[in-house]
Amino acid sequence: QVQLVESGGGLVQAGGSLRLSCAASGRIFSIDSMGWYRQAPGKQRELVAVLTSGGRSNYADSVKGRFTCSRDNAKNTVYLQMNSLKPEDTAVYYCNVVVTFRILGPASNYWGQGTQVTVSS
Repeated sequence: QVQLVESGGGLVQAGGSLRLSCAASGRIFSIDSMGWYRQAPGKQRELVAVLTSGGRSNYADSVKGRFTCSRDNAKNTVYLQMNSLKPEDTAVYYCNVVVTFRILGPASNYWGQGTQVTVSS
Protein backbone atom coordinates (compact mmCIF):
# COMPACT_ATOMS: atom_id res chain seq x y z
CA GLN A 1 0.00 0.00 0.00
CA VAL A 2 1.01 3.59 -0.64
CA GLN A 3 0.01 6.61 1.39
CA LEU A 4 -0.12 10.00 -0.31
CA VAL A 5 -0.26 13.19 1.74
CA GLU A 6 -1.12 16.36 -0.14
CA SER A 7 -0.78 19.92 1.05
CA GLY A 8 -0.74 23.47 -0.24
CA GLY A 9 -4.20 24.19 -1.56
CA GLY A 10 -6.20 27.26 -0.65
CA LEU A 11 -7.82 30.47 -1.80
CA VAL A 12 -5.88 32.95 -3.93
CA GLN A 13 -6.70 35.93 -6.11
CA ALA A 14 -6.32 35.78 -9.86
CA GLY A 15 -2.70 36.32 -10.84
CA GLY A 16 -1.44 34.81 -7.60
CA SER A 17 0.57 31.68 -6.92
CA LEU A 18 0.24 28.47 -4.96
CA ARG A 19 2.50 25.47 -4.47
CA LEU A 20 1.12 21.99 -3.96
CA SER A 21 3.11 19.10 -2.59
CA CYS A 22 2.45 15.39 -2.35
CA ALA A 23 4.58 12.95 -0.39
CA ALA A 24 4.38 9.22 -1.05
CA SER A 25 5.25 6.62 1.56
CA GLY A 26 5.08 2.86 1.77
CA ARG A 27 7.08 -0.18 0.74
CA ILE A 28 7.80 1.24 -2.69
CA PHE A 29 10.39 -0.36 -4.95
CA SER A 30 10.23 2.28 -7.68
CA ILE A 31 8.06 5.18 -8.77
CA ASP A 32 7.27 5.14 -12.47
CA SER A 33 5.49 8.48 -12.59
CA MET A 34 4.23 11.25 -10.31
CA GLY A 35 1.88 14.02 -11.24
CA TRP A 36 -1.27 16.02 -10.76
CA TYR A 37 -4.82 15.91 -12.04
CA ARG A 38 -7.73 18.22 -11.29
CA GLN A 39 -11.50 18.08 -11.28
CA ALA A 40 -13.74 21.11 -11.44
CA PRO A 41 -17.43 20.93 -10.44
CA GLY A 42 -19.47 19.23 -13.14
CA LYS A 43 -16.39 18.29 -15.16
CA GLN A 44 -14.30 15.19 -15.64
CA ARG A 45 -10.94 14.75 -13.97
CA GLU A 46 -8.18 15.98 -16.26
CA LEU A 47 -4.43 15.78 -16.45
CA VAL A 48 -2.54 18.84 -15.24
CA ALA A 49 1.07 17.64 -15.31
CA VAL A 50 2.98 14.39 -14.96
CA LEU A 51 6.66 13.48 -14.70
CA THR A 52 8.01 10.05 -15.54
CA SER A 53 11.02 8.36 -14.00
CA GLY A 54 12.70 8.67 -17.39
CA GLY A 55 12.56 12.44 -17.15
CA ARG A 56 9.69 13.05 -19.56
CA SER A 57 7.02 15.59 -18.70
CA ASN A 58 3.55 16.19 -19.98
CA TYR A 59 1.48 19.31 -19.29
CA ALA A 60 -2.05 20.27 -20.16
CA ASP A 61 -2.06 23.01 -22.80
CA SER A 62 -4.08 25.23 -20.46
CA VAL A 63 -1.29 25.35 -17.86
CA LYS A 64 1.85 25.39 -20.03
CA GLY A 65 4.05 28.34 -19.15
CA ARG A 66 2.25 28.92 -15.85
CA PHE A 67 2.59 25.65 -13.90
CA THR A 68 5.75 23.71 -13.15
CA CYS A 69 5.79 20.14 -11.90
CA SER A 70 8.91 18.87 -10.15
CA ARG A 71 9.87 15.92 -7.99
CA ASP A 72 12.32 15.16 -5.22
CA ASN A 73 13.20 11.51 -5.67
CA ALA A 74 14.97 11.30 -2.32
CA LYS A 75 11.77 12.32 -0.57
CA ASN A 76 9.32 10.61 -2.94
CA THR A 77 7.61 13.97 -3.23
CA VAL A 78 6.09 15.75 -6.20
CA TYR A 79 5.37 19.47 -6.34
CA LEU A 80 3.18 21.68 -8.48
CA GLN A 81 4.15 25.34 -8.62
CA MET A 82 1.19 27.28 -9.96
CA ASN A 83 1.75 30.87 -11.10
CA SER A 84 -0.51 33.40 -12.82
CA LEU A 85 -3.54 31.55 -11.54
CA LYS A 86 -6.88 32.09 -13.25
CA PRO A 87 -10.43 31.53 -11.99
CA GLU A 88 -10.73 28.63 -14.43
CA ASP A 89 -7.96 26.86 -12.50
CA THR A 90 -10.39 26.43 -9.62
CA ALA A 91 -10.73 22.71 -8.92
CA VAL A 92 -9.84 19.90 -6.57
CA TYR A 93 -6.28 18.87 -7.36
CA TYR A 94 -5.31 15.22 -6.99
CA CYS A 95 -1.84 13.79 -6.73
CA ASN A 96 -1.25 10.60 -8.72
CA VAL A 97 1.61 8.12 -8.51
CA VAL A 98 2.35 4.91 -10.36
CA VAL A 99 4.61 2.58 -8.42
CA THR A 100 5.98 -0.94 -8.33
CA PHE A 101 6.60 -2.94 -5.18
CA ARG A 102 9.23 -5.36 -6.49
CA ILE A 103 11.66 -5.68 -9.37
CA LEU A 104 9.74 -6.43 -12.60
CA GLY A 105 6.51 -6.24 -10.61
CA PRO A 106 3.28 -4.82 -11.98
CA ALA A 107 2.58 -1.12 -11.76
CA SER A 108 -0.04 0.14 -9.32
CA ASN A 109 -1.87 3.45 -9.48
CA TYR A 110 -2.63 5.57 -6.39
CA TRP A 111 -4.50 8.82 -5.82
CA GLY A 112 -4.20 11.44 -3.11
CA GLN A 113 -7.19 12.67 -1.15
CA GLY A 114 -7.41 15.90 -3.13
CA THR A 115 -6.79 19.49 -2.17
CA GLN A 116 -9.05 22.41 -3.07
CA VAL A 117 -7.65 25.29 -5.09
CA THR A 118 -9.93 28.30 -5.46
CA VAL A 119 -8.98 31.31 -7.57
CA SER A 120 -11.11 34.41 -7.12
CA SER A 121 -11.51 37.00 -9.84
